[in-house]
Formats: sequence, C-alpha cells, structure tokens
Amino acid sequence: LQFTEEKLGQAEKTELDAHFENLLARADCTKNWTEKILRQTEVLLQPNPSARVEEFLYEKLDRKVPSRVTNGELLAQYMTEAANDFGPGTPYGKTLIKVGETQRLLGAAEREFIHSASLNFLTPLRNFLEGDWRTISKERRILQNRRLDLDACKARLKKAKAAEAKAAVT
Repeated sequence: LQFTEEKLGQAEKTELDAHFENLLARADCTKNWTEKILRQTEVLLQPNPSARVEEFLYEKLDRKVPSRVTNGELLAQYMTEAANDFGPGTPYGKTLIKVGETQRLLGAAEREFIHSASLNFLTPLRNFLEGDWRTISKERRILQNRRLDLDACKARLKKAKAAEAKAAVT
C-alpha cells in the first residue's frame, strides 16, 4: 500500500542518504558494464554461438567441457595430411609441413589463451555477478522493504496525531 501510494504521489517517501544513493548507482553501473564485458569477451573467445551454449550447459551441469580442436590446429592437421599425400620430400610438401607446424603452435597458443582468459578474467566477473551482486540485490530489497515499513508507520503516526488533534478541538 505504501509503495503504491508513493508511486501515485499520495504518500511521503523517506529519501536515502545522497552518498548511499551514489553507491547504489555505482553498483548498478558496475553490474551493467560487467555483464556487457563478460558477454562480449565470451563472444570474442568463442565466436560460435552453439559452442558457447554447449560450454554453458557443461558448466551448469558441473561437467568438464570436452577439449575442442581450434581452427589453427585443424588447419595444421590438414596441411600435414596434405604434405604426406604430396610427399614430404617435395618442395610443396616441405612447405606444408613447416607451415602446418607453425599453425599447430598458433592453435596451441590460442587454446592456452582461451583457457587462461576464461580462468583469470571471466571467472572473477562471473563470481561478482553470481555472488556479490546477488547479495547487493538482496540487501537492497530488504532495505527497500524496511524503508516502506518506516514510511507506513510514519503515515499512521501522522494520521493518529491529526485525529487526536481533531478530537481535542471538538
């Protein structure tokens, strides 16, 4: 009732401290930017949406995500197979073997980068959103309910004093 009356402009609302309001605004801003950065980093690390969904499901089910071959590693594999078909002694075969080995190293570096970024960058962001932010939201709701209770009590007290003053006059 108090919340509805406040929204309709029929009841007074106790304002929170300006510093506290600033902290709440900063917390909201932090949450929004953290979510955006988290999503975009996931897109950067794994551009394939279906693979991201698969990884998300494995993570939620507390299962190990199966190791996936990177595009560089796959290209290296194809180059090595092609070099074997052409013959490792031919100039084209030698070139494919060298480039394939380099691609394999690049693919392994990419895999390590993805793992490191996920572990050292994305995990803390997720921990904030799933832990700290939930706590902040819960405490904010509790504070809002307490404020509404306080305002409702103030309104009842004001009405009681007005009724008492009116009864004293008559």
